[in-house]
Amino acid sequence: MCGIAGVMVRKGETPSLDVLDAMKRSLKHRGPDDDESLILNNVGLAHTRLSIIDLGTGHQPLRDHKGRLLIVNGEIYNYLELKQQFPDYPFKTQSDSEVVFPLYERYGLDFARHLRGMFAIALYDTESDQVLLSRDPYGIKQFYLLKKHNLVAFASEPRAFFDAGLIPAEVNPDIVSEALQLRYTLLEPTIFRDVERIPLGATLVLKEGAVVDQVRFEALESNDERKQCWSLSEEEAIKNFDAAIRDSVHVHLRSDVPYGLFLSGGLDSATVLAKMAEFTDQPIKTYTIGFPGTKVHDERSQAQILAHRFNTDHHDITFNEQDFWTLLPQVAFAVDDLQIDMASLPTFKLAIEAKKDVKVVLCGEGGDEMLAGYGRYRKTWLPTWLGGRVTRERGTMDKVKLGHRFDSQWKDHLKMLEKTFDTMGFSRMQIAQAVDVKTWLANSLLIKLDRCLMAHGLEGRTPFLDPRVTDHTFFLNDRLKVKKGQGKYVQRAWLAKNLPEAEPFAKKKGFTVPVGEWMRQKNARLSALVGADAGVRELFSQDEVRGLFMSDEKHHAFAAWTLLFYAVWHKAHIERKPIIPDTLAFLAS
Repeated sequence: MCGIAGVMVRKGETPSLDVLDAMKRSLKHRGPDDDESLILNNVGLAHTRLSIIDLGTGHQPLRDHKGRLLIVNGEIYNYLELKQQFPDYPFKTQSDSEVVFPLYERYGLDFARHLRGMFAIALYDTESDQVLLSRDPYGIKQFYLLKKHNLVAFASEPRAFFDAGLIPAEVNPDIVSEALQLRYTLLEPTIFRDVERIPLGATLVLKEGAVVDQVRFEALESNDERKQCWSLSEEEAIKNFDAAIRDSVHVHLRSDVPYGLFLSGGLDSATVLAKMAEFTDQPIKTYTIGFPGTKVHDERSQAQILAHRFNTDHHDITFNEQDFWTLLPQVAFAVDDLQIDMASLPTFKLAIEAKKDVKVVLCGEGGDEMLAGYGRYRKTWLPTWLGGRVTRERGTMDKVKLGHRFDSQWKDHLKMLEKTFDTMGFSRMQIAQAVDVKTWLANSLLIKLDRCLMAHGLEGRTPFLDPRVTDHTFFLNDRLKVKKGQGKYVQRAWLAKNLPEAEPFAKKKGFTVPVGEWMRQKNARLSALVGADAGVRELFSQDEVRGLFMSDEKHHAFAAWTLLFYAVWHKAHIERKPIIPDTLAFLAS
């Protein structure tokens, strides 16, 4: 796990070392162990390293025997198996990244299809004078692009472009309504003007300071083997799930540094813990967070049962109101690619505590999307007149009667994705899952995980997003995902047999952060500060903001939280105010 950045200009021109160094400094939190900037011909590359595998010789950029250069953010979990396919290749390191060179020689632009992992890759082919930019198909690792005149820049985080002075940080007026309605942005355009995400599963070709070609592969594209999963019996599906998650956890534990697990009281982290325990005799370091003294469900008691079952080195962490007001500006600063999720705050604190002991944590992200864990997936079975739908039709501001001022283009994007996955032969439930994987998972949940952990130099790994697992979960028959009114049936059945302490058939209790409780006593002051923020003022009147903050209605409170986070985010990234560990003071700055 690292931070990467680079620039390509026209042939005969030279990138600025000052720009590269500024981008590198901007990403130093992602790679505190090592860093390097390098210019060759019309290409500049920068890398900050968080050393996980091959601590001694994994310095980047890597250079092969033909002079090609390579920088990688992420982990390639099948690197040992891939290296066996190239017995005559002159590997110089034990790094997982170096295997990209022979794969590129053999497969050209399709090299990334053979990688099992999470990655953002920049490869400079000095022979063809082109740069390849590749991103993993689930978007576990974010990768951003800036096209400007005769220059293309790329980076692990948008902030690198602004800190290097390539462009000013400005809100994209075409996207801000989508961001506030959904609390994240759906596809490639980001909240920032002129900054795009490299598409999921894409390899872009840069030449002469421009994007000249692109190939993509779809993570959920169907094939004969995957189609066979639909007809599996319950017994076969459970057996395959066991083998797939075991293999995934096994390769996700490849590391030369200590690792741990974010352990909630949920099914996904319980599953990962059970499999981690098969591969080590040492106590696994586990981390759980809760909200004592509040009205929300606290997962710590269930997590403690699981920790006791496996004799883990368990860390019980609390998050209180003071944490909320202190950490909110820091979290908003970390999440430069805007996503507004209350869970970002406890995730950020979990990362602070876990980094004291480990460099790597395994997480349960992706389990709900792959195994149909959300209640909304069950609604796809209902007829339209009973509320059956595949994707959402109302946004946060629609629910408080303020959506009329925003365009509804995001709804068209969702319908477009529905049609795309429908042509792939998916069921209605699979379409809903696939849309979430492409949007909500990639551009909200995984951004939250990356930014909140990498702000502290902590790597997060997601075994449920391994292709072995997704092949044997997403492509299952709907009736093996949802049964007796509950999603994730195959996983529940597996846990009932292997880890009954997880209470797999108990009613699902969502992870909730008591933000509403904490805001309520300060709503009058917050209303004035948020309403006065330059970003909010462009969109809402002071009376509208006050109406949201002073209402006890659930949807109004949620919209108020959305505007609070947006105001803090806008202050941090657009106005570029110095971060103060006090939300009210920061808003007043």
